[in-house]
Amino acid sequence: MSEVKNPPPSPKTPRTAMPEQDPKRRARNFEEVALGYSEKDALTEAARCLSCRKPTCKAGCPVEVPIPEFVALVKEGKFAEAAQKIKENNALPAVCGRVCPQEKQCENGCVLGKRFEPLAIGRLERFVADREREQKSAEGISAEAQKALGSDEIAASATKQPPRNDRMTRPGAGVTRGVPGKRVAVVGSGPGGLTCASDLARLGYSVTLFEALHEPGGVLVYGIPEFRLPKDIVKSEVDYIKGLGVEVRTDAVIGHLFGINELLTDHGYDAVFIASGAGFPMFMNIPGENLNGVYSANEFLTRANLMKAYLFPEYDTPIARGKNVAVVGGGNVAMDSARVAMRLGAEHVYLVYRRSLEELPARAEEVHHADEEGIEFKLLNNPTGILGDDSGRVTGLRCIAMELGEPDASGRRRPFEVAGSEFVLDVDTVIMAIGTRANPLIGNATPGLNLTDRGYIAADEITGQTSLPAVFAGGDIVTGSATVIAAMGAGKRAAKAIHAYLQNSNA
Repeated sequence: MSEVKNPPPSPKTPRTAMPEQDPKRRARNFEEVALGYSEKDALTEAARCLSCRKPTCKAGCPVEVPIPEFVALVKEGKFAEAAQKIKENNALPAVCGRVCPQEKQCENGCVLGKRFEPLAIGRLERFVADREREQKSAEGISAEAQKALGSDEIAASATKQPPRNDRMTRPGAGVTRGVPGKRVAVVGSGPGGLTCASDLARLGYSVTLFEALHEPGGVLVYGIPEFRLPKDIVKSEVDYIKGLGVEVRTDAVIGHLFGINELLTDHGYDAVFIASGAGFPMFMNIPGENLNGVYSANEFLTRANLMKAYLFPEYDTPIARGKNVAVVGGGNVAMDSARVAMRLGAEHVYLVYRRSLEELPARAEEVHHADEEGIEFKLLNNPTGILGDDSGRVTGLRCIAMELGEPDASGRRRPFEVAGSEFVLDVDTVIMAIGTRANPLIGNATPGLNLTDRGYIAADEITGQTSLPAVFAGGDIVTGSATVIAAMGAGKRAAKAIHAYLQNSNA
């Protein structure tokens, strides 16, 4: 129980601000921008909660975090219990508290927000997750994992032996335990894969996560910068999931090492969940995209994050450190790329986007932070070509001004070129952040697996069931690029469907 007194609740109390680094200082370092709530901040914010009889916040959460219950525990200063309550449904609370678009989800449904500012649910989730992590046991296994597993399972996890699934964690009230002896392979250790694996492990299944890269975490480690999501946070969350008995195999490229059907036949898995993401970069197909100094956002961010260019000179990662950088796009990935380029030493970073600020798809918080850090927004402009010198290096980005017409299929106003408005941005580096698509490797290597016209895996939007009976899929590999929390929601739904499938197949 905290010694900090809980302030008297009042819905009129202003939303508790998140402490942040000074913009000028943080624009040149990779330290986390948001510094996190103190105990006093958390108690003050939690006291704003109305404790609604009919709360509507939970309905906006794709992973069904018990928001009213965990906030009530924070109000009482029971921070460890609050973390445990969240982890009943969400194995990645420190991640979600940092990168989820709460303003469009749980906080958007907050009753308090109908008259005042909504409760800062994401910031409270981050607070209790960070506090729990800081109070880990010396063995590196969280108190919650120890309580869930028991001494035999802790010993098993310490030796990296998956616990027998007839003595795993209790799945929760009203949930049937998993079928003993059944094994599940999860392909991809991003947010969807981690969520599915943790839920299945709690149900009692033996789960193996296969990750193509050398570190688990997927987009959480290669795509999101250190200043938004520190890598040790991801490692801690992954360690927690390992503590539940999940085996993680890295450097395992499924579709190359062996295929999905081989997992089911030769390797003895009873079901497979594909959560490989959609990391294949997209380009505009304009002149000059093959010049030196042109990056896809995926490559640029992977070099900066997973290959640790942000730790220079400790890691001398090959990466362009342009003085004048143009980032093409308007989503969160574009914001991340622009802010990383600034931190790598750029003097000018331009964000080139063909629509206006109102249509910008990135989170408002990220746009605000980018603006504070000196990113120069070139809105209502679109690239038409990239210029280079005789040595094949980028010297400029040719753009044309745009104007907006009626809304298109996306609901945003359609941009049109303004004749005679072309100009050149003086840049030496161009980063394309216009989206990604599915890597065709797994689809091409899996006979009988139906794909969509765009190359994504065709799967039921609720269960994740594919055209193959024991194979499920979810996240970006099914929907195309989306959010971390959307992938987690798909992983959670797939875990339920796999559980039902294995129970029925065992009947």
